[in-house]
Amino acid sequence: MKRILVVGSLNMDIVIETPCMPKAGETIAGKSIAQIPGGKGANQAFAAGKLGGNIAMMGAVGNDEKGEKLLESLKGVGVDISRIEVMNDIPTGQAFITVDDQGENAIIIIAGANGKVTKELIDSNLALIKQSDIIIMQLEIPLEIVGYVKKIVEEDGKIVILDPAPAIKDIPENILKGIDYIKPNETELQILTGMEVKNRKDITEAAKILIKKGVKNVIVTMGGDGCLYINKDIEEFFPAYPVKAIDTTAAGDCFTAAFALALSQNKNWKEAIEFGQKASSIAVTRKGAQTSIPTREEVDEMKGGKGKNYY
Repeated sequence: MKRILVVGSLNMDIVIETPCMPKAGETIAGKSIAQIPGGKGANQAFAAGKLGGNIAMMGAVGNDEKGEKLLESLKGVGVDISRIEVMNDIPTGQAFITVDDQGENAIIIIAGANGKVTKELIDSNLALIKQSDIIIMQLEIPLEIVGYVKKIVEEDGKIVILDPAPAIKDIPENILKGIDYIKPNETELQILTGMEVKNRKDITEAAKILIKKGVKNVIVTMGGDGCLYINKDIEEFFPAYPVKAIDTTAAGDCFTAAFALALSQNKNWKEAIEFGQKASSIAVTRKGAQTSIPTREEVDEMKGGKGKNYY
């Protein structure tokens, strides 16, 4: 099994359940509040660990109770946390997540220690980077660090997966060029390319913009409509599994981790996408971020035809 390294964010999620999303200027009564370990990087590392991967994570937390709980959560599923820096002068990152009765969410992120991931941290862990076969990154750490890590590994034939969230406009082409897989949803694809995305044709055209900028493969997740895989030669649609979503938080992270895990076990991209869809379709039926991640056994045992899904 190949080794996976996640370079990314760790947040404590403050999750508020509410009947509906408040409009501007509106005050509504929420249903509940909970603290759940999260952060896109940590979610992906946790999911890869729970699914049985050989996984390590690099990032930063504050020297506080939230950081301690995040590290305990990752360690509990076998993630190597030895390269996560504990910082004394800044708090652990937080995400404030509102989830409505339809399972949709809105998120505000406070970067905290995630914004302090530095080149020095990366340089002190070059051996781990060189020993890893698949590198997963997101955009909840400084963009310059994403580019720095990508530059380090681009000559070594490693698989680089970028989950471009939160999406930003005008990502430098030197960062995109050579990325093996990028996994935006429709909204993120629109932000990344500046192109309005209303239908599958638009998605294809927008994805090809990323291909022209040097990305090798694009996987666009489209909520209940499944996902679309595109490279310079191939376009293939994957319908979704039929489940009832109650919370979409971290489902995309689960997809990314499961996809990477399948690649680490020498599955091809089609098999990896199928595995990612199965895992994420289970995650949306549960509440929370890391609390929603299925086990490998649950994914392997999943049956049922394709149809409507949300992730």
